[in-house]
Amino acid sequence: MPDLFTSPQNPTPAPFHPDAPLGERMRPRNLEEYVGQEHILGPGKLLRRAIEADRISSLILYGPPGTGKTTLARIIAHSTRAYFEPLSGVESSVADIRRCLTTAGERFRASHLRTILFLDEIHRLNKSQQDVLLPDLERGTVRLIGATTHNPYFSLTSALVSRSQVFQLEALSLPDLEALQRRALEEPERGLAQFQAEVADTALTHLAVHSEGDARKCLNALELAVITTPPADDGKIHVGLQEAQESIQRKAVVYDRNDDQHYDTISALIKSIRGSDPDAALYWLARMLVAGEDIRFLARRLVILASEDVGMADPLALPLAVAAQQAVEFVGLPEAQIPLAHAAVYLSTAPKSNRAYAGIQAAKKDVESGLTLAVPRHLRDTHYSGSKALGHTGYQYSHDFEGGYVPQAYLPEGRRYYMPSENGAEKRVKERLDYWRALFEQAQTTAPTK
Repeated sequence: MPDLFTSPQNPTPAPFHPDAPLGERMRPRNLEEYVGQEHILGPGKLLRRAIEADRISSLILYGPPGTGKTTLARIIAHSTRAYFEPLSGVESSVADIRRCLTTAGERFRASHLRTILFLDEIHRLNKSQQDVLLPDLERGTVRLIGATTHNPYFSLTSALVSRSQVFQLEALSLPDLEALQRRALEEPERGLAQFQAEVADTALTHLAVHSEGDARKCLNALELAVITTPPADDGKIHVGLQEAQESIQRKAVVYDRNDDQHYDTISALIKSIRGSDPDAALYWLARMLVAGEDIRFLARRLVILASEDVGMADPLALPLAVAAQQAVEFVGLPEAQIPLAHAAVYLSTAPKSNRAYAGIQAAKKDVESGLTLAVPRHLRDTHYSGSKALGHTGYQYSHDFEGGYVPQAYLPEGRRYYMPSENGAEKRVKERLDYWRALFEQAQTTAPTK
């Protein structure tokens, strides 16, 4: 019997193996059965319209495990008139890809039948393998559907991404996972209806929570709970919270130190601290610590943030962050989490100002754009004979004046880069700087004209 991948004329789904796990048996067969991903598959959404009209272009489906990437590709296979060719990024060589593309070209010339090439784990392809696809994608010989758990903007070449539409699939919500479990319990052919199992709501919720958005993991854990629980006196299988807890492993932290989870999580930590939310900061910090993130990396990011986002609003933020970094080096794990948490909470609750950072960025922009200001003569070096003859005179030593300040120009054009805020300690800095700048402006207006 031809299967769904080799028989594009037969939209009937391939029969499932009776011993396949529940997550495999319950794969949705059409869009009506598909759960979740409303942001791309809801009524009127682009991808749904393209599938229903059989106008699929090359796609990259990107998301966590168990969110429906392969399932969606199979649904497209059932609904399209194109030939469906599956390959694996793990197993396929350049020769395999070339052979598939050559056959697709011959198929189109012979029967005008287009080919959809499904590449599971497409991120496993190296640059040479990805480059092989480009000419045929450009000519339209094949349409690509790639599935990956890795951010394609990191793991795929820009040339391949630019020729595809990227759709990000999200982890399934708790209501979605609970709905999938209830459907499986009621499904007579592919599901668990024959067991007459009664599963407590608390058990369904527990399995959903600890599956972390992964439908496959959730359904397989449900099946394990049902088939390992003996029937009660009434002949029914009663699955409660305890059975659910025993049927699913402690969820692993989804995190890859070399991929987008690393960047997404550190981004969440930094933005939470910048947004003055210590609770969120502690959660994201804990997630990275549990996942095994490099504690030196975390300490460095906190030191940078202390200057970039707290800055002059709390001048003690930087020395505290540096102290935390030194403590991390000194004590190591597991105790290093304590100074890291201390610093994260301090920085979260400190007043914020990025004015020092904004100032250096503005100054660098001027320098990089070609603005070269000559050093004023009175500020130039005088530690050599002949400096006076060159006109390096006129500097006034600030400590010789009351308050340690004397109005004199330090930039030839009077440019301003540091504009202090009124947050925290920076408010006093602003008052002081405004006073000095007023004195300078007054001196400029009363200075004798030359």
